[in-house]
Amino acid sequence: MVVQQHRNEEQLVTDLVERWAAAIRAGDLRNVLADHADDIVMFDVPPPQDGVRGIDAYRDSWPPFFRWLADGAIFEIVDLEVTAGVDVAFAHMLLRCGSPEDLARHPDHRLRITLGLRKEAERWLVAHEHHSFPLAEASDGKATEQEIMSIHDRWFDSTAAADLDGLMANIADDVVSYEHITPLQHVGLEQVRQVCERGLDAGTGDVSWQVPDMSVIANGGLAVAWGLNRIQAEGPDGQRTETWSRGTRVFRRAGSDWLMVHQHLSYPYDPQNGIARADLKPRP
Repeated sequence: MVVQQHRNEEQLVTDLVERWAAAIRAGDLRNVLADHADDIVMFDVPPPQDGVRGIDAYRDSWPPFFRWLADGAIFEIVDLEVTAGVDVAFAHMLLRCGSPEDLARHPDHRLRITLGLRKEAERWLVAHEHHSFPLAEASDGKATEQEIMSIHDRWFDSTAAADLDGLMANIADDVVSYEHITPLQHVGLEQVRQVCERGLDAGTGDVSWQVPDMSVIANGGLAVAWGLNRIQAEGPDGQRTETWSRGTRVFRRAGSDWLMVHQHLSYPYDPQNGIARADLKPRP
């Protein structure tokens, strides 16, 4: 009888976890929050180091992940085990979690999640979540560089297609961007989106963006890319113009993907008159 009761409780917890995972895939915030305690503590892959504490902070942590999933990322349970007692239970699982490109390169890469649950008023609630990825091997440095370059390639394609949503992919909510234009800094995804939207709307013809000689370095959960930006655009008269500027971009790992947290763009200036030089080109 006791064994059967435990099995029943384990099935209830299993159903809860599967509903939670389905809600995450659907971007359904209400049902992601369902069955979670008000004092939930989540140790997530991204900061803060001391965890996400309380249901409000837990709620605020999900929108960036939903956007990442909406761009085509995968969140799929491949192994789930549940142990349940009378009023305490835990579940641990392995998931395929990443962009299709990342999972194609690393088919065995898994997100690890452990859930701690307690029963309140005959209802199971998640009181603790712990998410982690295994540390990448040192040999993955080249793979990381390729991931950062692939993000840029998607941005280049989105520029050519005038795809604003595509340009916003892989950009953190708290990004800080030093743009060519005022003000001194653009803070947050929405401000950067407005800059990109104005740039796309200003073009009267095809626009392309490239960084022909990009450099990338990565260490742990941080990566930096820099190089000269080449912007080509077709004017009203059908003539193509070309401008070059300097660009540095900083990324942090979010799950199995990367998000840009800082961008610094600039033109050199003429010290004689203080005017920015947008007419310079790299030496052959």
